[in-house]
Amino acid sequence: MSGPNLPEHNPTPAQPASGGVLSWIDRRLPVISGFRKEYIDFLMPANLNALWNFGAILTAVLALMLATGIFLAMNYTPTASGAFASVEMIERQLPGGWMLRAMHMTGASLFMAALYIHLFRGLYYGSYKQPREILWISGLGLLLMVMVTAFAGYVLPWGQMSYWGADVAGKAVGAVPGIGATLEHIMEGSDTLGDIFIHRFFVLHFLMAFAIVAVVAVHVAALHVSGPNNPSGRPVPAKESVPFHPYYTTKDLTGLVLFALVFVALAFLWPDLLSEPENYRPANPMHTPADIEPEWYFLPFYGLLQSVPSKFGGLVAAAGSILILFVVPWLDRSPIRSARERPACRLGMAGLVLAFVLMGLVGRHHAEGGWMIAGRIAALYYFSYFLVLLPLCARREMRQPSA
Repeated sequence: MSGPNLPEHNPTPAQPASGGVLSWIDRRLPVISGFRKEYIDFLMPANLNALWNFGAILTAVLALMLATGIFLAMNYTPTASGAFASVEMIERQLPGGWMLRAMHMTGASLFMAALYIHLFRGLYYGSYKQPREILWISGLGLLLMVMVTAFAGYVLPWGQMSYWGADVAGKAVGAVPGIGATLEHIMEGSDTLGDIFIHRFFVLHFLMAFAIVAVVAVHVAALHVSGPNNPSGRPVPAKESVPFHPYYTTKDLTGLVLFALVFVALAFLWPDLLSEPENYRPANPMHTPADIEPEWYFLPFYGLLQSVPSKFGGLVAAAGSILILFVVPWLDRSPIRSARERPACRLGMAGLVLAFVLMGLVGRHHAEGGWMIAGRIAALYYFSYFLVLLPLCARREMRQPSA
């Protein structure tokens, strides 16, 4: 059976216009022809599905976060006495300030949601396998940087949840044997959470945002060197490829419009779904909230932290749940990339998603009673998937005769 008829596309070396200022610049600094080669005529597999839209979505949300963050930073006061008041001023007195903060807060949550989906796509379709190891590692580096930036941004409003979330994080760092007290002091800057802590995290939040942009450039460069993966996991010949523009620019634009509808609905119609009412009260070190919990995107790691009896053990488990992803390319050496062709891994991946969600629910319910047992089972399965299931599947598939 023959495949679908795709339009013929024979890319030719990008040539600048014969005259004019742009041609003069391009002959000396080939930016225009380079952009055309890498972003217009760049060949992409024709079988990419909607999960490949999230790279463009993440780029758009990152730009929005930078733009709104800069304006918010201009009106923020990084002190214990002025932080909460400055946030209130932004929302109540600064023209358009409420909208900027709503967009920034919603952008943070949806950026993490899109990032998790992007990560799941990479795991499911084997985008971590050679020659894409650098692409995978740079993406995980971005995940860590985004999480640090998100946590720093979470404490800046200096509401009740901001303060007590920082307190929990500081105690978790302080549980590291030997150097914990030193690390906690470096993090907090003094014996109590106050001006030094807020100022450090404000600077960290601001600088990390631009560092993320730099690593994104490395990530995109790695993608263009190794080439994109596809749902089948098999190399795609040129005749089954299409240029990035107009095919995938149109597809990405459609995805962005749909994502924007969700964004607007959450930001302006149901803002309480992504915010914590307790954080609209100023930080009070003398009053501990009944339920201390982080933002939803940190709940799985918070659940891990609580499911392990010791503080240090919980910290190791939470950190290990991310660090183990860095070695997945070497844990899974199967010649088959996509989980679509690996029934056992496909079933295991479904269990992995359920375990991750369950750990989040455990974090939401503070790992008490039956939730404690559920959290430990979910944590055990999470690590077993990477350390046991993937290597076993890879070993079996390497022994199978090639078709």
